[in-house]
Amino acid sequence: MAEGEKTRLIAWSTELRAVHQRLREALRVTRAALDGGAANDPIAPDLLLFCHGFCTALTGHHQGEDRELFPAIAAAHPELRETLRKLTHDHTMIGQLMADLQAAVERDGSPAALRRHLEGIAAIMESHFRYEERQLLAVLESLALDADPHDVLGPL
Repeated sequence: MAEGEKTRLIAWSTELRAVHQRLREALRVTRAALDGGAANDPIAPDLLLFCHGFCTALTGHHQGEDRELFPAIAAAHPELRETLRKLTHDHTMIGQLMADLQAAVERDGSPAALRRHLEGIAAIMESHFRYEERQLLAVLESLALDADPHDVLGPL
């Protein structure tokens, strides 16, 4: 295998870690925007923007994994199908939490209510990311997948 090919193969594990870090940072910025307002302030436009951006990015990441990455892993590593099923289930659960957050933002939920939504998402998201990295990073270092990283891991 040529060095350039090996670099592209290993890049999938690097790409996943990088996307997870950008999503963690997007969540941190969203939390900071929420924490910047007073307890009774209406939702600041910055918070709406950060929340929308974070929700869109996380949703796009999970959709890309479900559509592109997980089927490729399942084909190359059938022994990981149960792990992939669990990760897909997590995506569904996180998607519901994201929908609940979006609904709270749209109905001008209190900062305390929005904080609870964000904390729930943060806890599940971090647990999910850590599990996914433990289970899949080694596999991603040897996965032959010729696809655009944005299609596979989302628009971040």
